[in-house]
Amino acid sequence: MSYPVVVGVRFDFSSGPVFGIGFTIGDPDYGVLGVNVLAETSADVVDISSQVAKISIRRGYDLLQDQFQTGTATVRVYDSNGDWNPQNPASPYYGKLVPLRKIRVLGDGLSVFTGYTIAYNYTYPKDQDIGFVDIECSDAFRLFNMANVTTVTGSSAGQTTGARIDDILDTVSWPISMRNVNVGDSKVQADPGTARTALSALKNVEFSEQGAFYISPSGNAVFYERSFIIAKSGQNPTTFANDGSAIGFANIVFAFDDKLIINQASITPTSGTAQTANNADSITKYFPHSINYTDLVVETNAEALNIARTFVATRAETTIRIDSITLDLNTPNYTAGITAALNLDFFDTMDITDVAQDGTIIQKTLQCMGIQHEITPNSFKTTFVTSEPIVAGFLIGSSLYGIIGTSVMTY
Repeated sequence: MSYPVVVGVRFDFSSGPVFGIGFTIGDPDYGVLGVNVLAETSADVVDISSQVAKISIRRGYDLLQDQFQTGTATVRVYDSNGDWNPQNPASPYYGKLVPLRKIRVLGDGLSVFTGYTIAYNYTYPKDQDIGFVDIECSDAFRLFNMANVTTVTGSSAGQTTGARIDDILDTVSWPISMRNVNVGDSKVQADPGTARTALSALKNVEFSEQGAFYISPSGNAVFYERSFIIAKSGQNPTTFANDGSAIGFANIVFAFDDKLIINQASITPTSGTAQTANNADSITKYFPHSINYTDLVVETNAEALNIARTFVATRAETTIRIDSITLDLNTPNYTAGITAALNLDFFDTMDITDVAQDGTIIQKTLQCMGIQHEITPNSFKTTFVTSEPIVAGFLIGSSLYGIIGTSVMTY
């Protein structure tokens, strides 16, 4: 991969959640076994890359709310011919410009965002400037948030968290071809059968596992258990530095505050009792910083207590944070940086070193927890939002997470 990054935008006017042209026998591009999908509806895909003026993408984890947020994108499209006017009968898109159509943004052929249109915001200047449309997009979290569930089809007490995630996705008819669901480490109680959104039900299971549920850049629903996330923190990191020794960065943001401290936790299962944990030393030092979660589908009170203890054990202290780094993909000879920008995703490990003008050094090994892309025809910048591991555990042989007496032992 090298500059300039080839940016592509594909618009799919067909209905249904599956993206792209379905499996086509004999087609060299869309007839590849193990790559192409069996689409539920006929695709109607157009390449609008040449019309795009600007793209802004946001995906990531909210560290204060302890959950992944809906991924969003805004794609600005020039409209010199009125093609994006839904009342223009001469438009090739006439009759097709409706909300919740599908869009995919690519960088050098790799998906960096896949989602659904939620609004078309039109601007037609009075002077001679070309009109444009800002297409606002959301990932599948929006679809899950619009779908209500009561009884979850196939669910039962004693299921693994991964099985329950699959059952919720089955209930809202989410395609199997668009899932990457691990088994899960924990088990859950019977579904409560209350009226709530599918997204709320999915996030309840995610938190009960202390795992992760999010939408990948390719549009798939992803669920990882906590042991998978813990293991990711021990992987070989992608290394960044501003002294020429590793992948360079254009900007870095630090923070040192109390935002992420948790020294009191109360976790309550459905039909269970509140399980609490606290760290007296942290409370004395920083004052109380509390969380309270109720009506979780964790199977037992003991499991809820494990969650409470893990929160307090891993977040009772604070340290200086590298909140984010920004990569400028227009940097000369920046192949490694471009590869990182287009390939790193949530929980990938990043080793970041910043050497200040006075020679002092801040070095952190962190995980990628958010990705932002700002793209124009003449620029491509990627910002990684970083964090200490949101779920920590003891890793044998790790110089960071395998220190007896210091590293956290998880359940």
